[in-house]
Amino acid sequence: MFLRRTLSVFALTLLAGTAFADATLLNVSYDVARDVYKDYNPMFQKYWKAKTGESLELKQSHGGSSKQVRAVADGLEGDVVTMNQANDIEFLAEKGLVAKDWAKKFPNNASPYTSAMVFIVRKGNPKGLKDWGDLIAPGVQIIVPHPKNTGNGRNTYLSAWAWALKQSGGSDKTAQEFLGKLLKNAPLFAAGGRDATTTFMQRGLGDVLITFESEAEMIAKEFGKGNFEVVYPSLTMQTEFPVAIVDKVVDKKGTRTQAKAYLDYLWSKEGQENAAQNYLRPRDAELLKKYASFFPPVKTFTVDEVFGGANKAFAAHFKDGGSFDQIYVAK
Repeated sequence: MFLRRTLSVFALTLLAGTAFADATLLNVSYDVARDVYKDYNPMFQKYWKAKTGESLELKQSHGGSSKQVRAVADGLEGDVVTMNQANDIEFLAEKGLVAKDWAKKFPNNASPYTSAMVFIVRKGNPKGLKDWGDLIAPGVQIIVPHPKNTGNGRNTYLSAWAWALKQSGGSDKTAQEFLGKLLKNAPLFAAGGRDATTTFMQRGLGDVLITFESEAEMIAKEFGKGNFEVVYPSLTMQTEFPVAIVDKVVDKKGTRTQAKAYLDYLWSKEGQENAAQNYLRPRDAELLKKYASFFPPVKTFTVDEVFGGANKAFAAHFKDGGSFDQIYVAK
């Protein structure tokens, strides 16, 4: 009887937690975006309540980006997706869940902020890791998320490939050989960006973690700046974080207005400020200047410039039988 009463009270508590919400949105996102939206969601709820009088319940789902979009394709009812690579949203567009012209629905190719791939090394950088070429040295252990399943891993892979192409005599053949050597120094592939951080910082595995610039500051908040150093390689990818409305879900739930406003607000002064405070490079030029100390100058390339676009890069490198599979079999 006591257990039944306790469960009933628990159920009522859950109902009470949602009874006051006029609508609910689920944001399906990539692994290391937890802190960004933990700060963003209350801001948007306050803004939306003041503007419309409507109370919103905002829910989050995080994981490896490709796994997340497959979950949406398989029925996870996300109202919006906020990802770290365009081809994952293209995957949903091909499934008819997202508009074909999703990248034109919002400014900046639907990417409200950017970042770059950097190296996180142990305090003092004991192995002297300064650029991509140093990572293939014998005895160096690299921690990186799986390139087949995560945007973080793919961005790392493409950054290393682009660097290899830029070297004297660089070609697709020499780049693939370089990536083969690089991946041989990866003792394991993490499930996602945050899992990679945990492996490197808490489990103490590896000499270098390759991750987003923004993740470096999240690590500093949690573990302290004295435990690691950030190294900017000579060339790295400018990473984008595209967003989209999941049409099939919002039309079913009647939440299109709220979902669009939720994503639009990412470009507001408050949304851009939140991005900068979470060490993501804002699109707003004034805020980028204001937070210049957060973002050292770095030589970057875009996926369009080197690979002809995210879809072409995915097809050449990460689809079954692509360069990653060829390398991984050899590894």
